[in-house]
Amino acid sequence: MTLRVLIADDEPAARRRLRSFLQQEPGVSVLAECGNGLAACAALRDGAPQLAFLDVEMPGMSGLEVVRQIGPERMPVTIFATAFEHYATAAFDANVIDYLLKPFEQQRFAQAMAKARAALQAGQQEPYRQRLAGALQAATAPSGHLLVRVGENLQMLRTAEIRYVSAEGNYVRLHTQSGEYQLRERMVGIQARLDPARFRRIHRSHIINLDHVDKLLPWFAGDYLVLLRDGTRLSLSRTYRDEMRDLL
Repeated sequence: MTLRVLIADDEPAARRRLRSFLQQEPGVSVLAECGNGLAACAALRDGAPQLAFLDVEMPGMSGLEVVRQIGPERMPVTIFATAFEHYATAAFDANVIDYLLKPFEQQRFAQAMAKARAALQAGQQEPYRQRLAGALQAATAPSGHLLVRVGENLQMLRTAEIRYVSAEGNYVRLHTQSGEYQLRERMVGIQARLDPARFRRIHRSHIINLDHVDKLLPWFAGDYLVLLRDGTRLSLSRTYRDEMRDLL
């Protein structure tokens, strides 16, 4: 029986890599290749694939948001591809759900593929979907710690230590009392992983920790200046004023 497969990744090189590996697998048919989450949702609804390769981070709608939109109970067996180590080490650890950490080699791909085939052949889609729902919850729940890279090592950072977060393209920079750490993550993604009772987005480029705020001062054209206790000055734009309405 032919195995129907969906590929969803915003990087053309990653899609080509997956397609080339799949071409070496017997009895596989690639139903669709999608470059964003919206297209992936349409392909999942229309094509009924049995196996999906989903990139965790895609523009507009991430792989995790695709799962939420479709519903874990209606998802095929799913293998995530990610360049973000925190997903691989947290939500998908201990074989909760399978993942490919980019850049992955054919041997690692073959292991994930064998695991997916075994689940399908044993009729274990329902337990797989339950684990997928658990992984979705774990990946999107606010956490008290983040995994950051320090040289060649990975280190657990308490989110309480973060004074503020700044955007740097496809990365964010965590400003702490002990130093700065860069993560390959977008602002929407990092905001979802921080406690909303403590962290507020005040600008398209900044998220602050309320515990480190000293003053809010009226500024020009309805904006405010946010003064942190270490002397840092950040702008609270009108776009995000509702985030701080309870304090204002």
